[in-house]
Amino acid sequence: MTRPIRVIQWATGSMGKACLRAVLDDDRFQLAGLFVYGAGKAGRDAGDIARRPETGVIATRSIKEILALDADVVVHAPMLSAPYTAHDADVKRLLESGKNVISINNYFEPGALGRAYAEGLAEGARKGGATLAGTGINPGWVAERMAANAVALCLSHRNIASREIIDCTTIPNPDYVFGALGFGSAPGAIDLKNGPLAETFTAMFSQSVEGLAIRLGLTLDRFEPDHAVTLAERDLTIAAGGIARGTVSATTWRVHGLIDGERRITHEVNWIMDPTQTPFAGKPHWEIEVDGSPGVRIAMDLVDTAPEGVRTKPEQLAVAAMVREAIPRIVAASPGLMRL
Repeated sequence: MTRPIRVIQWATGSMGKACLRAVLDDDRFQLAGLFVYGAGKAGRDAGDIARRPETGVIATRSIKEILALDADVVVHAPMLSAPYTAHDADVKRLLESGKNVISINNYFEPGALGRAYAEGLAEGARKGGATLAGTGINPGWVAERMAANAVALCLSHRNIASREIIDCTTIPNPDYVFGALGFGSAPGAIDLKNGPLAETFTAMFSQSVEGLAIRLGLTLDRFEPDHAVTLAERDLTIAAGGIARGTVSATTWRVHGLIDGERRITHEVNWIMDPTQTPFAGKPHWEIEVDGSPGVRIAMDLVDTAPEGVRTKPEQLAVAAMVREAIPRIVAASPGLMRL
C-alpha cells in the first residue's frame, strides 16, 4: 500500500490508549477516527487523550459517525463485557461497513464458541469485504505462539499448560476492578460455573486452548472450565479502593482441552491483588510447562523499561506491539475470519 493505512481507534481505556499511541507514533498509519464511551472524552482531540500533539481527529461517541468514515481498519479495544458476546453487534456493523477489525478481547478463535457463531461473524465480514481477527498477549501469544514453539522440542506430549499471573493492584477503575473482575466480592458471591464472569472467561480462554490445539494438529472433544477464587488474608489498599480481609483477592480462570477424557491442554490466568499471597508470590508473569518427552518448562516476565513518569504498563505496550504488527496483515488479508 503506497499510502498510510487509515486506522480507527475504538475505545481509550488503558489498553486502548496504548494502541492509539502506537498508531500515532508509526508513519505507516494515519488516524482516521476515534470512538470513545465516556462523555468526558467526547469532543477532545485524539492527541490530547493520548498525550501526543494534536491530530485534528476529534473523539466521538456516535457509532454512525464512525461507520461513515473512510478507513481501512478498526482497532477494537473496549472493556471486557458480560455477556462476552455483547460487542458482536457493533463489530458486525463495522465489518459490514467495509472496515477490517482487530480485537484485543475476542475473535482469536471464534470456532471455539461454536461453528454457527463463527460463521455468523464470517458472514458479516464477507458481506462488507472485510476481515476480522483477534490479537494480544493472552489470548493471542502465550499459548498460541510460545506454547506451540515449546512443544516443537518434544517427541511426544501428554499435557501442555500455560499459566499467567496478572498483578491488578494498579488498575484505577473501580467499576472494572470490583465489577468486571469481581474483586472484593464476598465468598461464594461469584458463580464459578454459570455466572457472568465464568461465562466470559471460559469463552475467552477456550479460544486460547483451541488456538493451540489447531496449531498442534489436535482435535479436542470438549472444553472443561475449572475456575477458582482466593480470599484476602488481610485488608488490602489498591489503586481502585480497598479489599477487605476474607473477600476475593484473586481469581483463577482455567480451561482444559480434553481428548478421550484426558486433559491435553490447560490454560490458566490468575488476576491477583496481593502479590505476596501464596501461591502467587515469587512467580513469573508467564509459565509454560510441557509434560512430554522431553519435558519443557519456560518462565517469562515482561520488564518495565519505561522512563520515570510514564504510567503505561509493560503489558499495555506489549498488546500495542501485537496490534501494530497485525494491522498491515489484516488489511492485506482476504475477507472473512483470520488467524493471526
